[in-house]
Amino acid sequence: MEVFFILSFVFYLLFSCGCALSKTPTFEAIYQFGDSIADTGNDIHEIPRRAHYGCGRPPYGHTFFRHASGRCSDGRLMIDFFAQALQLPLLDAYLYKEGNFTHGVNFAVAGATALNVSTLAARNITARVTHSSLLVQLDWFRSHLNAICTCRSECQQKLENALFLVGEIGGNDYNFAAFEGKSMEELYNLVPEVVQTIVYVVKEVINLGAKRIIVPGNFPVGCMTIYLAEFKTNDSTMYDELHCLKSWNNLATFHNDQLQAAVKDLQDQNEDDIAIVYADYFNALTSILEDACSLGLDKDVMLKACCGIGENEYNFNKNRMCGSDGVPACPDPNKHVSWDGIHLTEHAHQLMANWLWEYILPATAQV
Repeated sequence: MEVFFILSFVFYLLFSCGCALSKTPTFEAIYQFGDSIADTGNDIHEIPRRAHYGCGRPPYGHTFFRHASGRCSDGRLMIDFFAQALQLPLLDAYLYKEGNFTHGVNFAVAGATALNVSTLAARNITARVTHSSLLVQLDWFRSHLNAICTCRSECQQKLENALFLVGEIGGNDYNFAAFEGKSMEELYNLVPEVVQTIVYVVKEVINLGAKRIIVPGNFPVGCMTIYLAEFKTNDSTMYDELHCLKSWNNLATFHNDQLQAAVKDLQDQNEDDIAIVYADYFNALTSILEDACSLGLDKDVMLKACCGIGENEYNFNKNRMCGSDGVPACPDPNKHVSWDGIHLTEHAHQLMANWLWEYILPATAQV
């Protein structure tokens, strides 16, 4: 599958070598679906009052943008590094009325779930932040296409040289369930439906003309500060060698295994000119944690929130989050992996981007 190999090879060279190639395919646009890992402003435009708290307030954004841009980090996200490496403008949020969508659109919304609000409600799970689930974002994409092209063939032509990222998504489905006290069995039972929803959206964007789709997996949530603080235990057997919670990482691995198998099935079902690539967020972040010292990270604080406050080793208090009055940020976010206890620092996002495309190459070259 030549396109599958070429796509990965382009990313490998762009990110690991820091160079662009003149003889490789040119991506003219990026379309991003997902949650706060990729949201570049939809959340603060969906509900304007959110521009005055959380990711809409300083010190969010101060490392790169010098102001809060709606990104849940101190600076750029992975999608920003992808766009810059492909020499494209940073993606505007779909709900930003003055956005420039010439080179793609960002549909991701902080707090978004894969499953619709009604589907979660039927399982007694509350979508606490937004109703703009993955299927809602798909509807936004359809509306966007109706605005930029008049027929199916025209849309397909416009999307032929576009890159799609469907996710990371699904993490909030598990997050909301976990923090509402659902059992681990109930969380595992969510996985097949979450994966099916992601697969449905990938199929739909292909039907609409997408040819190159990246499908990211879930993070090692057992290494995330919020989980470490919320589910802290004195039982040392519950932690792995990175001091992450094994049971939560096992859940993420189960999700990722199911999703990776589904991506392979999708690729097998499609023509050779369609590339569907699984992006291993789990091992990307794990690798960064393992190599923290060589990457310039302070190992003593790598699981500690840079922006936060709390009388614990994680510097995290869910009742006084980053962006709240009186909650400080650390002086050097580049030494940290966790920005606010839930999201990564700009530096961690950059390291993730570098790792991902380097390891996509050998994984896809064998296809």
